[in-house]
Amino acid sequence: MAEHILENESLTIRVADAGAELSGVWDKELAAERLWGADPAVWNRHAPILFPFVGRVCGGQYRIDGRAYPMKTQHGFARDMDFRCLEESADAVCHELRATEETRAIYPYDFRLLVRHRLEGRRLRVEWELTNEGAGCMYYAIGGHPGFLPPEGVQKEDCLLGFPGKALLRYFGANPAGFALPEAVKELRLDGGLAPYGADIPETWIFERQGVETVQIVRPDRTPWVTMHCEQFPILAVWANPAGPFLCLEPWIGRCDDEGFAGDISEKACEAALAPGACARISYSMEFHR
Repeated sequence: MAEHILENESLTIRVADAGAELSGVWDKELAAERLWGADPAVWNRHAPILFPFVGRVCGGQYRIDGRAYPMKTQHGFARDMDFRCLEESADAVCHELRATEETRAIYPYDFRLLVRHRLEGRRLRVEWELTNEGAGCMYYAIGGHPGFLPPEGVQKEDCLLGFPGKALLRYFGANPAGFALPEAVKELRLDGGLAPYGADIPETWIFERQGVETVQIVRPDRTPWVTMHCEQFPILAVWANPAGPFLCLEPWIGRCDDEGFAGDISEKACEAALAPGACARISYSMEFHR
């Protein structure tokens, strides 16, 4: 598996051709890895790109204008495909994925997806450029899924979640099969924009249309550890595998189906659409604090 290295005086970034996935963030100043190592016994990903679906579809199939298409995998297929590296430099790399006969059988759209990782000091910017190269409207979901390690000597359960400027947020979870439960809304009250992560929460928190533009993983001493800027995304999810030491911050456009959903792709929650020939430019960034 080919990897590409981005580097400056603060960070060394690794990006793989497989899935165009961010696969390592080495903090030179702290001499520490900041990204989950993809242990297959726990969770075999680092930071997969979720496209053209986020989460699961009910019954392993979805519908476009009354026709059913199979989608057996969670989070679409991009994370499991080899991207083509188009260009790279010391601080940026660009990958491309295009529709194939294989993808059209399960997602009948002609698309071009460019993924850029750009290193800016202690911040890594992820940029997606999605083009509809077909003749009809294209529906899609897309999301990020990076898994962050807490500071050395700190358990993820002892971290805080930071939502600057927020005093109250509403969220819901998912059932064990991975389907959303939006009717079971809970409130998260914040103290100075902070709330304890804790060990007694559901595995997934889904903050849908809550105006979350910035989210942080915060040390127990209330100083930021990671800051994610995600202004373009209607959904922010927080997920952790109970068996792993990492914590995922996930900016989403679109999400998993509600339990029992049987509607058209155009009716999926927060689904996006692109007109023929149109291009969507979407980005988020991760700042790794000292």
